[in-house]
Amino acid sequence: MKVPFSWLREYCDPGLSAEEVASLLAAKAVEVERVTKVGAPSADGFVVGRVLAAEKHPNADRLKVCEVDSGDGKRTIVCGAPNVDAGQTVAVALPGATMPGGEKLGTAKLRGVESNGMILSERELELGDDHDGIMVLGDEATPGTPLDELFAVADEVLELDLNPNRSDCLGVYGVAREVHAITGAPLAKPPWDTDAAPTSGQAVDEVASVRVEVPELCPRFTARAFDGVAVGPSPLWLRARLRGAGQRSISNAVDITNYVMLMTAQPLHAFDLDRVPGGEVIVRTAREGERMTTLDGVERSFDSESVLVCDRNGPTGIAGIMGGQVSEVGDSTSRILLEVATWNGVNILRTSSMLGLRSDASARFEKQLHPELAMRAQRVAAVLYTELCGGRMLAGTIDALAELPSPHVISLHGARLDSLLGTHVELGEARSHLESLEFGVGAAGEGVFEVTVPAHRHYDVSREADLIEEVGRLHGLDRLPRTLPAAGGHRGGLSREQALRRRAEDSMVGLGFDEIVSWHFAPSTLPAALGINEEAVRTANPLSAEHSAMRTTLLGGLLDAARHNGARGIERIALFESGRVHLPEEAPDSGLVSAGVFPGRLAAPATEIHRIGALVVGPLVPSSWRSAPEPAGFYELKGALEILARAVGVQISVRPARPPFLHPGRAAAIEIGGAEAGWLGELHPSIARRWDLPGGAGFELDMAVLISASPAGRETYEDVTTFPALLQDLAVVVDEEVPAEELRSAVLAAGGELLRAADIFDLYRGEQLGEGRKSLALRLEFRAPDRTLTDAEVAPVREAIESALGALGAELRS
Repeated sequence: MKVPFSWLREYCDPGLSAEEVASLLAAKAVEVERVTKVGAPSADGFVVGRVLAAEKHPNADRLKVCEVDSGDGKRTIVCGAPNVDAGQTVAVALPGATMPGGEKLGTAKLRGVESNGMILSERELELGDDHDGIMVLGDEATPGTPLDELFAVADEVLELDLNPNRSDCLGVYGVAREVHAITGAPLAKPPWDTDAAPTSGQAVDEVASVRVEVPELCPRFTARAFDGVAVGPSPLWLRARLRGAGQRSISNAVDITNYVMLMTAQPLHAFDLDRVPGGEVIVRTAREGERMTTLDGVERSFDSESVLVCDRNGPTGIAGIMGGQVSEVGDSTSRILLEVATWNGVNILRTSSMLGLRSDASARFEKQLHPELAMRAQRVAAVLYTELCGGRMLAGTIDALAELPSPHVISLHGARLDSLLGTHVELGEARSHLESLEFGVGAAGEGVFEVTVPAHRHYDVSREADLIEEVGRLHGLDRLPRTLPAAGGHRGGLSREQALRRRAEDSMVGLGFDEIVSWHFAPSTLPAALGINEEAVRTANPLSAEHSAMRTTLLGGLLDAARHNGARGIERIALFESGRVHLPEEAPDSGLVSAGVFPGRLAAPATEIHRIGALVVGPLVPSSWRSAPEPAGFYELKGALEILARAVGVQISVRPARPPFLHPGRAAAIEIGGAEAGWLGELHPSIARRWDLPGGAGFELDMAVLISASPAGRETYEDVTTFPALLQDLAVVVDEEVPAEELRSAVLAAGGELLRAADIFDLYRGEQLGEGRKSLALRLEFRAPDRTLTDAEVAPVREAIESALGALGAELRS
C-alpha cells in the first residue's frame, strides 16, 4: 500500500516529517517498508504563470518566444509546445528548480533568445504521458502561486507492508486514523459524511435493476446511476495523488473509482450503462468453462465456483477482481452505472488464485470487507462524479443487501487488561485509545467497559484480547516492563520425544554434518523426478510453480542444498535435516507427535511425519598429508546411521531394497525391531546427474519408529559381571544373495541367553568357494553372569547356531 504523504496530511497533519510518521506507524500500527519520493525532489521553483504574449521565434519555425508573468515580474521563456498561446494559465519551472529526473534548470539561450525558465507539460512533471503540449491550468490560479498549492509537485510516499487483518489501512483515511490515534493530531471528518443530491428527473430503478442469485457470495450489491457524464482528463490534483499511490491516470470517470478505493479501502467499478442491455445486472456463479475477455485484453475461462457480474447476454466482469471489456467506460460514455459491492473474501481469493489474476480490488476483497464500507464509497464517488464529470445523479440507490452483520459488543475488564499487558494501564487511558480508533466505549460496571467495534475493524477485533492488543500498542509496547508470566510452581522442559530427537540431531553434528533447514514446499514434480510413485499434497495458493506442493521426502531439500554448495566449489559436503514431511494419508489413531499425531478435535488435512535425513557428497572426513580419503558411500553412511541410533539406545538392521533414486546393489531398507524405518544408500547416477552432483550417499529415517524403539526413560539395569567372556569365531560359506544381516539375526536368535553378541568381521570371495558364493566370519561372545563358561557348556548352543545357519543354506568353512 502506497500512501502519498501530502494526501495523508490532508486528513491528519501531526506536524512531523514523513520519516517521523513512518517511525511512529512502524512502532504502533503497521510496518513501513520505506519512504520514497515521487515527482520533483523539491517543490521550490515551481509556480503558476500566465502567458501574456506568444510570438514566433525569429530563428526557429517550431519555437515560440513567450512573455510570462510568474508573479515576480515578466520573464521571457522559449517554448516548443504547439498549443501555447497568450492568455493561458500555465505551470512554470523557474531557473534553479530541479526537475523530476534530477536536472537543475538554469538560464539558457535557444537559437539566440535567452529563456528564463520552462513552461511544463504533463510528462515533465510525471503526471501523464502527454508531451505534445503544455498543461493549461484553470484561470482562477494567480501568477506566482506555488504550484504545490494546486497539486503535489514533489511528494513523499509511505510504502506500507500490511498484515492480512488490517484491511482498514488499505485506505488512506484509515492510515490517517492511525496517525490520529498515535499522535493525537486532529482527524478530518470522514469524506463519506457528505453525499451528493439527486439532480436528474429519473430514479435509478427506472434505468437499472440488480438480481443477486448468490447472496452468500455477494452479501451486498449497491448501484447508483449518472447521466450527462463528460469523460475527459482528470484534474491535476487527482492525477498527482494517483501517481503517488502507484496508479496510472486513465480518465476522470475511471480515476474516480481508483481514487475512492485508495481513500476508503472499498473497491468500485463503473459500467457504461448504455452497454448494459436493459440496465439489468445479474450476479451469479459461472457455468463450467464459461469465458470472458477482461479489461487487460485476456480471454479467461471460469469454473462453477467463480462469481461473475453479468448482463442479459453474459458475463461483464469477474466479481471483485476485474471488469470486462464488454461494458468498459470509454471516451463516448455519457451514462454510468456505479457498482459498489461486498464479496465473500474466501471465494475471491480462490478465484484469483485459480485464474492467476490478482488486482488491487481482489487484494482488498480477499481480506473480507464489511458491507457498510460499500455505502461509504458510494457517497464519496457520487460527489466526485457530479463535481469532476458534470454528471447528474439519478435519485435513489439500488441496495441488494443480504444481511448486515451485527456489530461486536465486547466487555473489557481492567483486571484482564493489566494481566495480559503485565503492567497497570489506567482505564481512562484505555478508553481514550479506543475512542481515537472510533470504537464506541461505555461503562458497564466498576472496572469494566462495554466496547462496540466499528465496521472497519469488524473482522479484526472480535474478543477482549483483541481490544487489549489495541490498547497495548497505542500505550506503547516498548513501555511494557519485561515481566515473566506466573508459572504456578511449574518449570518447562523437553518431552521425551523432543529430548531424544535432540540427542539424535546432536550426534549428527558431532559426526561433522551441517544442519540445513529447507522449504516444506516443493515442486509437484519432485516425486516423479525421484521416481517415487506417491501423491504430493498440493498447496491451495502456491508462491510459485517451485512451491506448488508439500514435500514428501527430505531428500529434495538436501539435494538442492548440495547442488548449491557444489556449484560454489565446496568439495566435501555433509548435510542433514530434521523436519517434517507431508503425506496425504490419515495419521495413526494414537502414537507419537513425530508420527503426525496431534491433539485436537479436527483431523489434519495431511499427516506430518518427522524424519531425519542426511546426504554426503565427497569424503566424509577431510584429507590429510597422508592420504586423500575416498568419497563416502554406503558403508560410511551406514556407520553414521548406526552411531545416530546408538545415541538413543537403538540397534538398526538393514535389508536389501531398491528405491528408484538409489544405486541398485548399493541400497537398503532400514528396519528397527522389525518395523520399516527408512532408506539408506548411494544416489542413483541419473539422480546425481539431474542435480549436477558427482555422486553421493545418504539416508532418511522415521523418527517415530526410532523413538518408539528407544529404551530411554524405560532403562533396565544389571550388575556388571566379573566373569570373562568366551569368544569363538565361526566362518560360513553361503550364497551371494543371502544378506549378512539375515545370517547375524539367525545366529542371535539361536544363541539364546548365553550369546551376548555376534559381529561380522570378515568377508571373503574366491575361486575355491565357487561362483556366486561368499564366506562370512562371525565373532561370537558367550557370557554368563554367575560363572565362567566352558567349551562344553557352549557346545549345545554352538550346535543350535550351526543348525540355524544350515536352514539358510550356509555351510561351515573348515
